[in-house]
Amino acid sequence: MPATPLAAHPSARPAPAFRGRIGSDARSGHYAVPRRYRLHLSPADPDGLRIAVTHSLLGLDRACPVTFLPAVPDCPDGGHSALRPLYEASAHHYTGPALAPVLSDDWSGRIVSTHGPDIARDLARHFGGGRTSLYPCGRESEIEAVERMCAQGIEGAAQRAGAAGAETSRSAAALDTLLETLGVLDRGLGSGPYLIDDQITAADVELWVALVQLDTVHRHHLDADAVRRIAGLPALWAYARRLAAHPAFGVHLDLDAVNRRHHARCQGLEAAGSAVQILDWAAHSTPEKSEEEQARQA
Repeated sequence: MPATPLAAHPSARPAPAFRGRIGSDARSGHYAVPRRYRLHLSPADPDGLRIAVTHSLLGLDRACPVTFLPAVPDCPDGGHSALRPLYEASAHHYTGPALAPVLSDDWSGRIVSTHGPDIARDLARHFGGGRTSLYPCGRESEIEAVERMCAQGIEGAAQRAGAAGAETSRSAAALDTLLETLGVLDRGLGSGPYLIDDQITAADVELWVALVQLDTVHRHHLDADAVRRIAGLPALWAYARRLAAHPAFGVHLDLDAVNRRHHARCQGLEAAGSAVQILDWAAHSTPEKSEEEQARQA
């Protein structure tokens, strides 16, 4: 689908503490070697969910193992104690939070990157092994446009629309932006099963995670009328249901974990939209985690 890029705005994501790349700079020594790298993820976190879905679509269980982290970080600063040794080994006297996601190098015991988009791209480009191309040649600008729409027109707009104490005019403008963005995407999906061509790409991973967040997190801070208007986009939510049924997507969707993470971090006020569920995600997802994986995410 042709996506209209939004104007550039600062990203809501925190600045990454580490931003190494695999295979892009010979001086870094981060060559694309199977089983050299490890992911540390919490799929309850949007960045972690994006990477987990990407990892499953590419079939990288053997090439790049995953260590799953709890939904709610166990450190007061929002970090994970399990990641602290990696952070301290990677930066002298590191004092910041040990945040996920992390791509680490098992050879050196240090962190390569904590930047989610870079991690997903490097996995796809250097470990895809001929599987489905999540970043098809010549479509990069369209994928980037969808990423901006999700970050600014969905995630950012939904946060502003539901912000506690925000001026009515500001909330209304944010809701208009949200509905306009969703409408563009809904119309685009009316002509095909996926956003770009007839295959799943990184744009679909980005949008699906944004829709999960919209319904499981942001909806709780919007009024009921706003949620009903958001829900009234048939192509968009049919698409979300269809991807939830795909094993690479639905297996990573732990609604209880998302809810626990939301309530542990949330400082906003619950609104009437909390009672208006858009999708029954549990009915459409495919939770086929192993017992070991479930224990690690508990």
